[in-house]
Parts: sequence; C-alpha cells; structure tokens
Amino acid sequence: MGDRLENCRRGVTALTHDSRCRLIEQSGIYSTEPVDYVAQNWFVNYVVKIETERAPFSLMDLVASIERRVGRVRDTIRFGPRILDLDIIFYDDLIIDTPELKIPHPRMHERHFVLKPVCDISPEMMHPVLKQSMQSLLDGLDKTGQGLQEYK
Repeated sequence: MGDRLENCRRGVTALTHDSRCRLIEQSGIYSTEPVDYVAQNWFVNYVVKIETERAPFSLMDLVASIERRVGRVRDTIRFGPRILDLDIIFYDDLIIDTPELKIPHPRMHERHFVLKPVCDISPEMMHPVLKQSMQSLLDGLDKTGQGLQEYK
C-alpha cells in the first residue's frame, strides 16, 4: 500500500537505527506476485541481514513496533494488502516454535519471494530444520503463481 519501496526502506532504516541492530547486507529488491490472497497489487520484497544484540523476542517486539509506527493496521484479510510486513526469517540457527514467534519462518521454504532474496545474500546457508541449503530449496521450489522480477 502506498509507496511500497519507501515503506520498506523506512522499516529497514528504523530497524538499523536501533542501537542494538546493525545492517550487514541487503539482497536485491524484487516486485513479487501475491501468494494466497491474490486480488491485490504485487509486493516489494527484499531481505536484510542484521547483527543484533537483541534476543529473538525483543527483536520481534521491535519489528512489531516499527510496523505500527509506519502505519500498519492488522486487519481481517490474511495475506492481504499492508503498508509494511517485517518478518524474522532466521535468527542464527535457532529453532523457536511458540504461539508468539516461530523461527525459522514457517512458510519461508515455500516462498519464492523469500528464497530468492535470501539466496542473494547466502545461498549456502542451511535451513536448521529442513537441513537443506537455501539454494537447494530455491532450486526445488514450484514457482507457479509466484512471479518475481527485479524492482524497477
């Protein structure tokens, strides 16, 4: 919603302006086809790698507060349009499965819009649950209905 790229940039800027988070690397920026709820515009997606002193739940709280600050409202349309959606895909090789937080992100291995930018940064990284590299997961993914192109 709105200026999609600027919303993403504002989110990453807020994240990396936190004194306990430091930007390490950023993937390419992609325009991606919506998945699940398809009656909406394409999204802008990219991945950033950060170094943080925050524990996973503290990082989750920071991410949620950033989303609220830029104007995200949680509504009833799951996977619907939103101003900003920041997700924690991995946190080192931790596995966390609570109602509040799931790491690695539970659907990341099914999403072209996650795997491609992760592979831009670290194709050899291993999924701690699936025990496959990011590149292997991307190569084996059925990309039908998951269009992705470099953002222009």
